[in-house]
Amino acid sequence: MARRRRGRPIDGVLLLDKSGGMTSNRALQQVRGLYQAQKAGHTGTLDPMATGLLPICLGEATKFSSWLLDADKRYLAEVRLGAVTDTGDREGEVIRECPVPSLNDSDVEQVLSGFLGEIDQVPPMYSALKHQGRPLYEHARAGREIARAPRRVSIYDIALTSRHAQGFSLDVSVSKGTYIRTLAEEIGEHLGCGAHLEGLRRLRTGPFDGSDMLDIETLESMSDEQRLERLLPVDALISHLPALTTDDDGARRILQGQPIALETLGLAEGSAARLYHDHNLLGVVTISGSGQCSPRRLINTADERR
Repeated sequence: MARRRRGRPIDGVLLLDKSGGMTSNRALQQVRGLYQAQKAGHTGTLDPMATGLLPICLGEATKFSSWLLDADKRYLAEVRLGAVTDTGDREGEVIRECPVPSLNDSDVEQVLSGFLGEIDQVPPMYSALKHQGRPLYEHARAGREIARAPRRVSIYDIALTSRHAQGFSLDVSVSKGTYIRTLAEEIGEHLGCGAHLEGLRRLRTGPFDGSDMLDIETLESMSDEQRLERLLPVDALISHLPALTTDDDGARRILQGQPIALETLGLAEGSAARLYHDHNLLGVVTISGSGQCSPRRLINTADERR
């Protein structure tokens, strides 16, 4: 007999407002503990320095967290001019200082406009990308510089929100894989004085914005019932996928791992869709042919999970 997981089988998504100085994993474990949940995961880390939106997936929602890894994101970034650090942010050692030229809003906005659209960006050494099985930041801490190929990313929108003598704030929307600290450094180089990232707050990831975020302190002050009420349903993670429905027989067969026949609404072969039965999510399926789909990632409906 399989050993049961410790904790409660709670399913859903919490929109956490992560505080600065906390790792994403620490935030995850705190939320899991408050809910006493069997399983928990997140949809992509935020640096310890960064604050803002960190969706936490509980229970069956962890199965669908990968669909947000490729999501577009929006940030509020604080850029400090005149100092370049080895990490690209305020937590690193200053390796170069330059005088900040006299700038006006138009000077900054002209440089910002040059980053709109698709750009090539070299990932920073202080990142979790791996080389020979080890994160790049481990190589960086050991004093090794690893050649990194540039990656194509998209800057959908970038706007100056405030400015002062030593820097400014940006509201920026980007594609997956974009490093905001690298963007800050590149902007600083174009302004002729270098720069690093002074602060970062994530405002949106995929379909989620910051309007319903809760911080740890607020969660701790809530009753168990109140915390449960703030969870979003599992399918909030995959709301961008088209929805299909099946009957009793189709639900039984798909949950047994078998392909089923159903109306696929003209979806292309190989594409993904949400599948429902009686308004209940069964999981994500793959269109395997005209009028047919196959299971891809399914909800666990077994009673013993309870």
